[in-house]
Amino acid sequence: MSLFATSGDAYDRFMGRYSVRLAPAFADFAGVEAGLRVLDVGCGPGALTEELARRVGAERVVAADPAEQFVEACRGRVPGADVRVAPAEALPFEDAGFDVALAQLVLSFLRDADAGAAQMRRVVREGGTVAACSWAAGDGMEMLQVFWDAAGARVEPGAQDAENRMRYRTREELAELASGAGLQDVEIERLPVEASYEDFEDFWAPVTSAPGPVGAFYARLDDDQRSQVRDECRRRLGDPAGPFTLAAAAWAVRGRA
Repeated sequence: MSLFATSGDAYDRFMGRYSVRLAPAFADFAGVEAGLRVLDVGCGPGALTEELARRVGAERVVAADPAEQFVEACRGRVPGADVRVAPAEALPFEDAGFDVALAQLVLSFLRDADAGAAQMRRVVREGGTVAACSWAAGDGMEMLQVFWDAAGARVEPGAQDAENRMRYRTREELAELASGAGLQDVEIERLPVEASYEDFEDFWAPVTSAPGPVGAFYARLDDDQRSQVRDECRRRLGDPAGPFTLAAAAWAVRGRA
């Protein structure tokens, strides 16, 4: 089963509260401004697509994602944008048709990130910008760190190993990817964000239907194991009785085609 077989709503409850805050900082980093034609690669339910449409107008925004349910969610979220079902490794767009191509929180999940980066460069005009970002490895995403540390402590030592092996979460890997794609004037920046939760249940409920590695891991636990991980997450968060905030940071890379 795909790691992203969940609904757009499930994605937004789990990761969307971060991605909507990351989108403006990432769009700033990529230099997205009025008058440009832009492409959102791996758009998901549309957090970045919506931000791009605010800046340039929906009619100048094109987006693509391989998951049909995310494409439908993005179309509903950003009426007027051209949103298509397509993988990053085989973008169905003409050469040099965009001023900027962006991929937010996508690279780590591509079958072939080198091919995806090459496709993004292909569809951007000469002198245009290709930009991508991923959550920073290690302590870059507090919510994920709490979950995986809890799972490792209570259920499965080394549970977080698969997460830790995910690529393109360091500045060095992003620089190598950009260089391999033939981009010029490559720059890398760390983009900090944070997200708030009403209480612990607001943190835990999205985990139970999460997309990606967290959801795949949760799905194979039995009820007792799920309770153990839940209790350990609560403990590691300080047993919050009310609102709290968690931090995250993404490495972002941009280069000129």
